[in-house]
Amino acid sequence: MPSVFLPHRALFRIGGADAESFLQNLITTDIVSMAPNEARPGALLTPQGKILFDFMIWRDGTDFIIETDRDQHDALVKRLTMYKLRAAVTLSTIEADGVTVSWDDATADGAADSRFAKAGITLHRREGKHGADDALLYDALRAAHGIVTSGPDYALQDIFPHDALMDLNGGLSFKKGCYVGQEVVSRMQHRGTARRRVVTVTAAGVLPAPGTEITAAGKPVGTLGTVSGRTGLAIVRIDRAGEAMAACTQLMAGDTAVSLTLPAWTGLTFPAASDEASA
Repeated sequence: MPSVFLPHRALFRIGGADAESFLQNLITTDIVSMAPNEARPGALLTPQGKILFDFMIWRDGTDFIIETDRDQHDALVKRLTMYKLRAAVTLSTIEADGVTVSWDDATADGAADSRFAKAGITLHRREGKHGADDALLYDALRAAHGIVTSGPDYALQDIFPHDALMDLNGGLSFKKGCYVGQEVVSRMQHRGTARRRVVTVTAAGVLPAPGTEITAAGKPVGTLGTVSGRTGLAIVRIDRAGEAMAACTQLMAGDTAVSLTLPAWTGLTFPAASDEASA
């Protein structure tokens, strides 16, 4: 059972009588339907529908635990406090030394990550340091299954939740009612206008560094994110990639020839023309 410690992750607790309704009306995740011991991805959006903060969230009794990147922690707590107003909600930092992720063991402690569950992987998240395996193992797992995170794979305020597959991995609800940015992402869903999607990038040799532009016939398609040897992640324009593949045009990451595949668990396909992916 691989077990990897992530020191760059931080947690805080949201409690109080109004905690559930407060979060349900604010973030992208449907927390009312969230099962005990289930961790779902979530985001707080800008009014324009782009990801302002991203995180994982799970229940702890009547409270909720939010796990986010350490660099986002203080700003996210401050933003949620601003929205709190007179609601019966408390926010408190959890003094844990990062987060540990473990997989391939259904009996492991922690909350089960719904993103990996979609891909058939049982992965648990728990506070503190409980593992000593190389962090590259976790990067390789994410790359193989199309699991992205801000920082390595995208910049905050730069992408919509659909771009990060949140419409498919349990992190974005279209049924629970209004929340910040909901109108924009609902319009994207109903009109089928999501053109940027997460792909796994592979090459015959080691991929170039993260941040390398992916092109087709010299035209930009996307940017390389997490890299794990010959495999990596990118968020790309699937209409442009689909056109290139249909025309047998070689996709390139810098000077390296690459292949792109959509995560199998999504059911998405590359369009051959300038239209959206179909599930």
